[in-house]
Amino acid sequence: MPSYEEDLSEFERRDAQVLGISTDQVFTNEAWAKSMGGLSFPLLSDHWPHGYVAALYGVLRGESGQCERAIFVVDKQGKVAYVDIHDIGEQPPTDRIMQALDRIQQGAGAGANAPH
Repeated sequence: MPSYEEDLSEFERRDAQVLGISTDQVFTNEAWAKSMGGLSFPLLSDHWPHGYVAALYGVLRGESGQCERAIFVVDKQGKVAYVDIHDIGEQPPTDRIMQALDRIQQGAGAGANAPH
């Protein structure tokens, strides 16, 4: 998550909002963000009901109650446009996320100019 802090201007340029979400409690998220020197984007708690959102997205590890390390890019209509689920110890590649955001913008631009 801290690496996304470095790329916030690129996310903003693509009209994207970065959010972090975990099954940890709010105070745990706050302490973790503080230990990282603070973050400029929201960290959300999916603690109660435990892992509800993670389960809906198919990334809740049933045996541990933790989330998979996953990235979802959701367009403004609420459609999931990109999914990256990978090993908990790996950092997701930011370039693929940016490519997904670029595709969304290109699609929106094409739709805006299409005849009605």
